Formats: sequence, C-alpha cells, structure tokens
Amino acid sequence: MDRPHHFNKYVYRYGLMVVIASLVSLYSFCALSSPKASADESTSYVRVIHASPFVGTADVFVDGKPFLNGFRFASVTDYAALPAGNHKVQIALVGKGIGAAALTKTLPVQAGEAYTIAAVGASPQTLNLQVFVDDNRVVANYSKVRIYHLIPDAGTITVSIGEDTTIKDMAYQDNSDYVTVDSGPCTFAFTMPSSNEKMTLPRTLAANTVTSVFAVGMLHGNPKAQLVAATTQGIPGLPQTGSDPNAMPAPTSIPASPIWLLAMALLGLLGLGITRHFRRSA
Repeated sequence: MDRPHHFNKYVYRYGLMVVIASLVSLYSFCALSSPKASADESTSYVRVIHASPFVGTADVFVDGKPFLNGFRFASVTDYAALPAGNHKVQIALVGKGIGAAALTKTLPVQAGEAYTIAAVGASPQTLNLQVFVDDNRVVANYSKVRIYHLIPDAGTITVSIGEDTTIKDMAYQDNSDYVTVDSGPCTFAFTMPSSNEKMTLPRTLAANTVTSVFAVGMLHGNPKAQLVAATTQGIPGLPQTGSDPNAMPAPTSIPASPIWLLAMALLGLLGLGITRHFRRSA
C-alpha cells in the first residue's frame, strides 16, 4: 500500500476544499457588506380624501384614466404609487364621465414624497384640490398624529389630542404639525370657538403608526360635520425612507472586517499553495 500517495491525495483534497470555502466566505461577506439598492427614486405616493360637501359621490380621473370610481364623501384611500411629475386630475359626478368633469387641475408630485390630496369646497366656485405633503417617519415605539381642518363653515378650531392641547386656531384647509404621542387609548376633541360646538373621536393608537384625523362636512348643512381617521404604518428611525408609506425597514448591512477579509484571503492562498504542491508531487 502506497501510504505517501494516499496521504498526498488526502492533503490535496483538503487544500482544494479550503480554497472553495474561502472563496464562498469572501463572496458572502462582500454581498452582505454591499449597500442595498434604495426604493424606486422616480415614484411618489398619493392618497385622496373626499371632503367636498358640494360634489357628492364622484369619479376621479388621473391623466385621462379612471383612478377612483364611486368615491363617496368622507372616504380616504390608501396610498397609491404614482410616477413623479405633473399629473392632470379631474373630478366628475359619478357616472357622468370625464367629459363632465366639475374640476380639472394639474398637480406636480416629487419623487420619494408622500401626499394627501383633499377635494374641498362647498360650492362650484370654491371647489378645489388641496395638497398636503406627508411625513410618515415615526419615533420607534411611539405614535404620530396630524390634524386636517376641512369644515368650510367652522371658522378656526382648537384640537386636543389626549392631554396635548398645542393645536389652536387652525384655519379652514389647514393642517397641524405632527404630534408624537404614546401609543394606546386617545381621545381627539375638536372645539369650534365661534359656535361653542365640540366633536370627539376616541381612538386606540398603535405604536409605529401615523394617524391622520380629518374634520369634514358642514356644521350647518349637509353632509353633517364628522371626524374621519386614517392610519398608516410608520417607518421608525429611518430617514430618507419615511416618505414611502409602504416601505419596509432596510436590511441591516454587515460591514466586512478588513482583518477577516485578510485572514480568509491568506487561508485561500495557503490552500491553493498546498494544492499546487501536491499536484506536482502526485
């Protein structure tokens, strides 16, 4: 039995395995340490709320194509992806078609931004699309809240969010700053100083979410004033991604240690040297 020959054969195979393992490990480290591609930078995100007492149920068209059908008063859509740029938005009474649009407006949207577009106005002369720029970033484990005043005949309003009473003298078609609050039960209280009327909305706020509360309708007319809440998932602690309401937290990158990379490279070279030596000896 030729023991040296078998030994050489064993060492050769071992060296070959070391080379392969080193290459695989090196590739894995490089893949993990590479930054992940960011979300599509040409996309914006848009949601729509129907807050016009004048229009009633409507159809909405964007760039000449149906976008929303049978859109009822006080309805809020989820966010929808929309290419950045200028878009022609038209609103028509339900079933009347785009040719009978009561409102036509061109709206610019920027890449990476999120928007709330509100159909507002209590008469043909005041019918309009009000655009709000949203920010869905949140502080981890907290909730964030924003108020939108869309009641035409309410005058200025004051809003309390639980114990927070910082929102005062909001004008029609205005929005509040974002307020960060603890998650859990919360009551929104809207007061109209001009008429001493008050509306409340109890709500349970989940952590890492953004809740929008819209005051819509008419205090002295129809449809009646009401509070409508919409909640979207926030993105905790990740600047540059909060504008995408549907974004998931980016995977954590693992930096490749220079020492580990050097060690794997040397191990690979060692294995390659062993392999070449015993191939010549075989």
